[in-house]
Amino acid sequence: MLRRFLLLLAVVALAAAAVANARTAKSAGLVGESGPGYSIEVKLNGKDLKTLKAGTYRIEIEDKSAIHNFHLVGKGVNKSTTIPFTGDQTWTVKLKPGTYTYECDAHASLGMKGTFKVTK
Repeated sequence: MLRRFLLLLAVVALAAAAVANARTAKSAGLVGESGPGYSIEVKLNGKDLKTLKAGTYRIEIEDKSAIHNFHLVGKGVNKSTTIPFTGDQTWTVKLKPGTYTYECDAHASLGMKGTFKVTK
């Protein structure tokens, strides 16, 4: 009986460790937002993202308008929502050193775009 309890406790501890590893500092707080007005941005922990270290990240996309999309392009990354889509998506992206651009494809020429740099 004690052996089963200890085995169950070990399994629960391993599951908790796996969840903790999935929530690394690299993935926490990275958000891309498009709309509802003519604004688009990428933030990390609530601050405008300018520079980020290379690595694999989870980014929460908040597409808030059916007339906009969120499109992220850079070394090895080309992901976007569609223009009629509104809602949230979560992407996992591997960012390599270089410059990444995010934009609304329909309104980039109106200034609805931005960039951030990824460093080693």
